[in-house]
Amino acid sequence: MSHQEHEKIARSAVSSVNCGIITISDTRTPETDTGGALIRAGLEGAGHSVVRYIVVKDEPAQIVAHVRDFAAAGCQVIITSGGTGIARRDSTFEAIDALLEKRMPGFGEIFRMLSYEDIGPAAMLSRATAGVFQRSLIFCLPGSPAAVRLGMEKLILPELAHLVWETIR
Repeated sequence: MSHQEHEKIARSAVSSVNCGIITISDTRTPETDTGGALIRAGLEGAGHSVVRYIVVKDEPAQIVAHVRDFAAAGCQVIITSGGTGIARRDSTFEAIDALLEKRMPGFGEIFRMLSYEDIGPAAMLSRATAGVFQRSLIFCLPGSPAAVRLGMEKLILPELAHLVWETIR
């Protein structure tokens, strides 16, 4: 089966996805969360449902607890924003990586390549990552609105139905 046929089957099998958004920030609130708003707009604009949303502090135990809760609640996709850098408080990568049962290293690699085209060598500071936890796809994006837009428009939204289909078939 060709790649195009494979994707066509996936898109016909998965039309709408239940999603959760976790913004990880010590300073943002639901009212000031532009990254979370961009994620929501992209998902809903593509016909998907945002069934869970929260802003949490950059604390590993809180991040893990919310990811577990979202997965148990049936979120097929969980998108996080924030905490993927190398600053002392950035702990999203470690928290999520410890949960992942299957990793998608290509997501982070392609994200950084696309980021490099926009921001140059500073792209290497991003630890954007993705993988599967309990049949939920998890994508960890940086917190900047430009990075969220790039990840959503160039990577996540174009492949979302296909990726979900792969986790349920």
